[in-house]
Amino acid sequence: MNISVMGGTGYAGAAIVLEARSRGHEVCSLSRSQPTHPVHGVRYVTANAAADPASIVDDADVVVGALSAKGQTLGTLVETYSRVGAVAAQQGARLVVIGGFGSVRLAPGEPRAIVGIDELDIPASRVAEGKEMEAVREALVAAAPPELDWLFVCPAAEFGAYTPQGEPRGTYRTSEEVALFDAVGKSAIEAADLALAVVDQIERPTHSRAQIHIAY
Repeated sequence: MNISVMGGTGYAGAAIVLEARSRGHEVCSLSRSQPTHPVHGVRYVTANAAADPASIVDDADVVVGALSAKGQTLGTLVETYSRVGAVAAQQGARLVVIGGFGSVRLAPGEPRAIVGIDELDIPASRVAEGKEMEAVREALVAAAPPELDWLFVCPAAEFGAYTPQGEPRGTYRTSEEVALFDAVGKSAIEAADLALAVVDQIERPTHSRAQIHIAY
């Protein structure tokens, strides 16, 4: 399977690139920077998804969007994913977007976690990132082409380079909209295990045009 990973040198993207290539897939990593530790057999391309979405989707069976709403990309991702999704729909490629914990509900029927986030003691950059990724999810639900097979992946609350890094467990749990917590009330997932779940969904899809949440 041909898999293109937008943001393939970032925290989530690099883990997905490594996992997909380890399973024998043809992988193209697209980002604005070169990798610190390139994976053998992966094609690395310096590209701007917003400027040329057709080149991102070209020959791909699946396009994974692992772009962070930070720096120059902040405020651009709804448009970027809309343009990439339009091309993916035309070419029959699947679109998998890595979102954020803000898009899940803490309990059935409750508002999404992003609601009220401004009142919490969370860094402004993470608040902005969460709001933008929720806007991407809303755009997929409301405006994605009907023929586009998309998946919006929500990692656990503790996920990212800013969190303490633990050892991968080789396991994970999934839900749809409702947050998963462990026995002590913690919501976490390591990058390698999120990548495991994402590539499992690529190889054996269980959700289409839907949201999925990944945590331990």
